Amino acid sequence: MDQKTTMEKLQILLPHWIEHNHNHEAEFKKWVELVRSEGHAGLADLLAKAVASMAETDTILKKVLAEIGGPGEGHHHGHHHHQHYD
Repeated sequence: MDQKTTMEKLQILLPHWIEHNHNHEAEFKKWVELVRSEGHAGLADLLAKAVASMAETDTILKKVLAEIGGPGEGHHHGHHHHQHYD
């Protein structure tokens, strides 16, 4: 049986985590603008801070992926996450 090392597993998981985080970040940005447009500047600012934290997380995850040699061979992202908040 072919057992993957921890680094091989991370090479598969990290691209998924990065993409997933990026999708959530984009969704949060939409909500920041919606909340702000409805006159809730304080809440929008808090959500914007969450977006900034997600962007920082994305940067760190990309650095980890680069440190371990990039995505694993045969990596493909075969599914999508759909947001149902509209």
